[in-house]
Amino acid sequence: MTKASLADLESAADIVYRHMAPTPQIAWPLLAERAGCEVWVKHENHTPIGAFKVRGGLVYLETLRATQPCVQGVISATRGNHGQSMALAAGKVGLTATIVVPKGNNPEKNNAMRALGANLVEHGDDFQESYEYALARAGAEGLHPVRAFSADLVRGVGTYSLEFLRAVPDLDVVYVPIGQGSGICGMISARDALGLKTHIVGVVAANAATYALSYEAGEPVPTNTADTLADGLACRTPDPAALEIISMGVARIVTVTEDEILAAMGHYLTDTHNLAEGAGAAPLAALLKERDQVAGKKVGLVLSGGNVDQALLSRVLA
Repeated sequence: MTKASLADLESAADIVYRHMAPTPQIAWPLLAERAGCEVWVKHENHTPIGAFKVRGGLVYLETLRATQPCVQGVISATRGNHGQSMALAAGKVGLTATIVVPKGNNPEKNNAMRALGANLVEHGDDFQESYEYALARAGAEGLHPVRAFSADLVRGVGTYSLEFLRAVPDLDVVYVPIGQGSGICGMISARDALGLKTHIVGVVAANAATYALSYEAGEPVPTNTADTLADGLACRTPDPAALEIISMGVARIVTVTEDEILAAMGHYLTDTHNLAEGAGAAPLAALLKERDQVAGKKVGLVLSGGNVDQALLSRVLA
């Protein structure tokens, strides 16, 4: 799979902006004081579902509807944000959406998906088991399987990177969370399409380090678990196509601990009064971990989502 071109990203933006406005990017003074550098935050927590994934869902399903009009329904797996994206977009284009979540998934995210019209199914102990079940069920029920990583998802979510890098084109470094890989591949695509020199740093959780391990090894390295409070980073099997783009496009991948993610969630609250879910806070955690390395530079952070549940928020506040 190749990166998204500028034309790909702009055509995706035409679809996205029919349903939502661009999200803001804001330079926060208190974050700058804390990090020792100029800090710009791309606020994907301000989308209609509170996360960047909505962009990919809109582009994927509108494209699917146009190219495969016989499809009546889709099925996919999620820990929350991707499922909300699929449900919202499916409703807009007249499709049904069956969403598989792991047992014990966040009840607040489950409720949000149901409210958007999803047929919610609980299966498996983690995302990977849910994902494999969704793909198997697709064939049995005649549903279109939406895979965790695809070109249409990349060009859809890549529109936030196009907005960010056009608004602040002189960023020295931008920190991007890595879950299934669409967000960071969109950032790499936008940076290269615009001809910029910004260094892109991927961020993973220490408890879900498959992409960091795979990047170091130069080949996919699955892990046995991905037990992290950051739902959006809980990946244990990397996508080979995503890994190829990431390996060629990032400066490095930083691993952050659960405590560092929790602290960063707290810093977003105190310094910007924004809620950041674990994956959304991970880039700030990585920046603070590399504070000396980027001192005095102009740094971007992707706050990929703000869908933090009450139980986790109580830990942050404590």
